[in-house]
Amino acid sequence: MIDFGRIAGVIMDMDGVLWRGDQALPDLGAWFDFLRTRGLRYVMATNNSRLAPVDYIEKLARMGIHGIEADQIITSGTATVAYVQAHFPAGSLIHVLGGDGLRMMLSEGGYAVTSEIDPHVVAVTVGVDFALTYDKLKNASMCIRAGAAFIATNNDATFPTPEGLVPGAGSIVAALRTASGVEPMNMGKPNAPMFEAALRALGMDAGDALMVGDRLDTDIAGAAALGIQTVLVLTGVSTLAEVAAAAGQPDGVYAGLGELVAAWS
Repeated sequence: MIDFGRIAGVIMDMDGVLWRGDQALPDLGAWFDFLRTRGLRYVMATNNSRLAPVDYIEKLARMGIHGIEADQIITSGTATVAYVQAHFPAGSLIHVLGGDGLRMMLSEGGYAVTSEIDPHVVAVTVGVDFALTYDKLKNASMCIRAGAAFIATNNDATFPTPEGLVPGAGSIVAALRTASGVEPMNMGKPNAPMFEAALRALGMDAGDALMVGDRLDTDIAGAAALGIQTVLVLTGVSTLAEVAAAAGQPDGVYAGLGELVAAWS
């Protein structure tokens, strides 16, 4: 059971929790009203690296959620840029297979970016790419085979949309793992870096936070490993049947944000 009385801040996933594609999920506005009325701090942490924080702020505004700051948005892309900055000098050439958001963040972080085969590439960063081609896979694989570091923004096999589950970044990473024979470093959930970044942004310890997610294998498993209480909402990837069969259980399971607000109230 969730100890709601201990919670001072919330980490929430976005895809499958707040929306599916460009469709806001039910009770989105009521959820943010509840957080603000209770004076709860909150950040959003997504494995999706396709967009930059400013893009998510604009998307939330289109759905009627205003006043979000860039430091409240943590993506596997921002975690990837932080890792690159810690391991490679500014000005290094980074190969990007992913969305414009990842490319922009690396460029703004002080790196030259390319999608071509180049002997000067020091790292290949991989996120979801909705315009994936064979040539893009080939170029990234060749750079990895030539010795560039292989950095996956996340390993989510699927991505929730209004149409259903479609291939995610993890599907692209799996193709490159097979083609290159190299195991990537994974920046996204369930690995600790994104949760630690979220806790830093909240300014609190794990025991004071709640993770709201839609995936047992990333949101729930990763948060629980750090001692963060967890809620699974059934509006995204994981199903009630999967919860029943899982070894690790979330602290709470709700149909959606509206049911969570009602229980917390």
